[in-house]
Amino acid sequence: MKVEQLMNFDMVILDLIQGNMKSGLMDSIMPLISHLGDSGLVWIILSIGLVIPKKTRKLGFVMIIALVLNGIICNIILKPMLARIRPFDVNTSIKLLINKPRDFSFPSGHTSASFTAASVLFFRRNKLFVPSLILATLIGFSRLYLYVHYPSDVVGGIILGIVCGYMGHRIVDSKKINI
Repeated sequence: MKVEQLMNFDMVILDLIQGNMKSGLMDSIMPLISHLGDSGLVWIILSIGLVIPKKTRKLGFVMIIALVLNGIICNIILKPMLARIRPFDVNTSIKLLINKPRDFSFPSGHTSASFTAASVLFFRRNKLFVPSLILATLIGFSRLYLYVHYPSDVVGGIILGIVCGYMGHRIVDSKKINI
């Protein structure tokens, strides 16, 4: 698929969401869900919570390592390198429900951090995987609903998150890090 075709597909999906799912209730809920992913805060809090009890300490450190890897790859390397503008800068007729993000669009950092945490829980076979996956999915969707990311940004964030979750899992299991 060419870049122009992908951009057209992305805009069709965003416009379908705007045209068919907008409601007062969703306008109230989606910013709240999205804010849970601000700076990966919910996942950082979860990581710290997991580090405290000895029983889940290793899991907490795996999550921290994976989230740090994700932050570096997503926000320091990929976003500035690819410099994709956000959908609200393309379609300026959309009234945003949240403050305009100031960084670039690809990949979605909210989605990427969320799927990093969910993936760590999956690879570590933790019972929190299912609720974290549901929250990660809702956060990713909220970024589309709020018109701050393209669907391909969210898909890219999911893929990067899974890769970073796996990398964090493997780094700790490689015995190079003793916890």
